[in-house]
Formats: sequence, structure tokens, C-alpha cells
Amino acid sequence: VQLQASGGGLVQAGGSLRLSCVASGRSFSTDNMGWFRQAPGKEREFVSAINRGLNTYYADSVKGRFTISRDIVKNMVYLQMNSLRPEDTAVYYCAADIRHSTLSESPLSYDYWGQGTQVTVSS
Repeated sequence: VQLQASGGGLVQAGGSLRLSCVASGRSFSTDNMGWFRQAPGKEREFVSAINRGLNTYYADSVKGRFTISRDIVKNMVYLQMNSLRPEDTAVYYCAADIRHSTLSESPLSYDYWGQGTQVTVSS
């Protein structure tokens, strides 16, 4: 089972990026999917999550700027990031939670993780 995130890069403040995460080896169509990020010297923090009913949950720091979505048929999840700020700079990880029915912001709730993609926002 593998999750692979992509789409990161270097962008100026105010710009946009779209992250993608493709899952292979297992269908996650009925599972919760999430995005986390980790900046240097900081703990991994929750960004957003989505369930099979397409209900979404966002960290306050990204609400109104980021949008999570998923394509259940393609086994993919996306994170559209707009109005990026330097403080959004981090490695972004996608993750899958196969155990819980409610969306969680705790990394401990997630069972599978992608390798991460670097997002750098310059001021």
C-alpha cells in the first residue's frame, strides 16, 4: 500500500499550488483522507481532511484559503492551496485513516502516509 504526494514547489506569497495524492495497492474509497504538514523544527500539524461523504474539515490557519477534494474512482485526494503565505512553507503529507468514522486532526488516527512534498512560499 502506497500513498504518493506530488505538486509541491516554490511559489511567491499570494500564489497557488495544487497538491495531489494517489493511492495504490488498496482502495481508500470508504476511508478518511487527510493532509498534514511539517515545518523544520516543528511538529507535524493537521491541515485538512475529507471523508467518503465528501464532508471536510480544516485547520483554522488554512480555512478559506485551502480546499480539499477527492476522486474516489481514481483513488486520489487533492489540496488546492490559494493565497499562500510564507508560514505555509512545510513538507506536506497525505494520509489515510482506515479505522475511524469521524474526521480527525490527530496524526495518530492515520494509518498510511505518503512520502511528502515540499512547499516553499517566498515573501
